[in-house]
Amino acid sequence: MRAAESSAEVLQRKLQLADLSPEGQRVLVRADLNVPVQNGRVVDDTRIRASLSTLRALLDEGASLIVMSHRGRPKGEPDSTLSMAPVAAVLQEHLGRPVHLLPDCIGEEVEERAAALLPGEVALLENLRFHAGEKANDPEFAASIARLAPLYVDDAFGAAHRAHASIVGVPAAVGTAAAGALLELEVSTLGRVLSDPSAPFVLVLGGAKVSDKLEILENLLPLVDRLIVGGAMSNALLAAQGADVGGSWVEEGSLDPASRVLAAAAESGVAVLLPEDFVVAPSMDRPEEAREVVQVPADAMALDIGPSTRQCFTAALADARTVLWNGPMGVFEIAAFSEGTRAVGNAIAALGPQALTILGGGDTASAAAADGISGRVTHVSTGGGASLDLLSGRLLPGVAALTDRTP
Repeated sequence: MRAAESSAEVLQRKLQLADLSPEGQRVLVRADLNVPVQNGRVVDDTRIRASLSTLRALLDEGASLIVMSHRGRPKGEPDSTLSMAPVAAVLQEHLGRPVHLLPDCIGEEVEERAAALLPGEVALLENLRFHAGEKANDPEFAASIARLAPLYVDDAFGAAHRAHASIVGVPAAVGTAAAGALLELEVSTLGRVLSDPSAPFVLVLGGAKVSDKLEILENLLPLVDRLIVGGAMSNALLAAQGADVGGSWVEEGSLDPASRVLAAAAESGVAVLLPEDFVVAPSMDRPEEAREVVQVPADAMALDIGPSTRQCFTAALADARTVLWNGPMGVFEIAAFSEGTRAVGNAIAALGPQALTILGGGDTASAAAADGISGRVTHVSTGGGASLDLLSGRLLPGVAALTDRTP
């Protein structure tokens, strides 16, 4: 459900880092440190690096920090494979000071060790989701965490759409809760897309499911000039138009939503660009059989956009002044099906600083990093579901839970 006020509007009246006086104080920082780990080592530290600005600012002010996050999806109980230990090691390296991993996120020992922290020291709580109370927003669990510090800072944009204990329960229990630098940056930047986007505004969507993007489309189409759709999502729109997509994957139950999108775009006067040729293969695990076609055969599936479509999409982006891109054009992780995503990414990056260019979603961010364009766009969002909810017009629980500034 859309909120009466946007998250960006609500955030303007909430406490920010500059409103705090953290010197000599312990500060609970909810960060989004949910990073991929393989063989005990962090393989992508993007979210850790994104949290550093807030952590360093508080440390420079003389605070001691108690950082908390979840990682993965443990089932409300300890799971050694999802410990925060690998995160602590990388965070320590980036901060250039010890990061003490505590054995839990609540309990007497955790409270004693938190109370003993000196200014400039950093502790990291163990995985919040080792307790069922986190996802359930259990008041007792939230109160146990809140006892660790008198101040709370939310910098976890990637989790701000979840009404979990560390996002909404703890700030209510602490009483003084402010937005971190990353949360403020994410909400204000994405908010620009909703408030006053410069034209032409081009919305680029990919990925698998129409259902995931339906609310974004309904909220943004009145603002958009052109809609570019690739990836498996385009299969549903093509099928809704009566096109034969061969053996391509189409989300179950997606034809009616796809028809709604096409009708809404027509009503808003939005030009919709869909693939006109494809890179196909019998399956994604048979890339050696990839070939370019105009018509997808029954024994193959579309796994990337073809060369004519790449040219068409690139041309449609050439004069854009606002671009929001969420979702790859194909199975970009496999070289044979990566050219469409690469072409779109390079076209967006080529727009330069005169355009507002925002990339959202984990796959899109990964593709941008792989192609070396992350630093050539305005903003790469760290949030997946949070970005979708914000752009759909919903008020993020993590923003609503922060403390209002004194009038």
